[in-house]
Amino acid sequence: MISTETTLAGYHFDNCFMNAAGVYCYDAAELNQVQASMAGTFVTKSATVMPRSGNPEPRYQPTRLGSINSMGLPNEGLPYYLDYVSQQQKAVPDKTYFQSITGFNIEEDEQLLAQISASDFKGVVELNLSCPNVPGKPQTGYDFEMVERILTRVFTVYHGPLGVKLPPYFDIVHFDQMAAILNQFPLAFVNSVNSIGNGLKIDVATERVVIKTKHGFGGIGGDYIKPTALANVHAFYQRLNPAIQIIGTGGIKSGQDAFEHILCGASMVQVGTALQKEGPIIFERLTRELQTIMAQKGYTKLSDFRGKLQYLD
Repeated sequence: MISTETTLAGYHFDNCFMNAAGVYCYDAAELNQVQASMAGTFVTKSATVMPRSGNPEPRYQPTRLGSINSMGLPNEGLPYYLDYVSQQQKAVPDKTYFQSITGFNIEEDEQLLAQISASDFKGVVELNLSCPNVPGKPQTGYDFEMVERILTRVFTVYHGPLGVKLPPYFDIVHFDQMAAILNQFPLAFVNSVNSIGNGLKIDVATERVVIKTKHGFGGIGGDYIKPTALANVHAFYQRLNPAIQIIGTGGIKSGQDAFEHILCGASMVQVGTALQKEGPIIFERLTRELQTIMAQKGYTKLSDFRGKLQYLD
């Protein structure tokens, strides 16, 4: 029996695959599709204090090797998602869900967490520190002092299982510095990585950019970012306290991609660009492909190979 089940934040999940925040999670109709698929769970859209319509269209464009987007955090607001998750918890009480949130300052982070604390939410919170597509708002995850300030405040007001979604880092010293900050706090997990910010895609026929906001600059996802995502997953797996688990995100469109993320140390994997392209039916294919690789290698569970990446002598 080959199992892709996993545990994270003390919860059990029947499958290690789930959606990435931002994809198939805007409203109940999309979340219902993920819920009905083979995904082990879902994460909601990154919720803000007030609903947001996001950036003007066009704001998402598939590319040959992935995607470019400048969504701008369109979402229905936190109360909408808390209400939806509450309904799911009552209907399927043995399943655990992820609520993604993002405030535009520390006070909003506290406000969002206060709303969650006052609700009947019993799942895992993912605090998004890495959205690259809100005009005029920098990625919090690149301001190391601010990350430390946010987490200091967060863990004084919220005591449930909580992790952070991080932007990609590109320098070894940044892995060291960020891990030193994260290790100070009782984080349940880190999610690496969000899209690589401020790429540019050009339509040569029209000599124009393909998305509207920020003169065409947007987050890059898909095949482009898998090597960067794997490096971030493994770098943090090497550096973080063992109690802080890893969710691997970036460039997962096959069972082999998921295998590589888990080999680098991921306990769960999130799918974004490929999910947007194929829809939630993708989770059946990904699970089957991962199980095939595990069978070929003689593995029966994820812990047989998680984090056991080998190096050249």
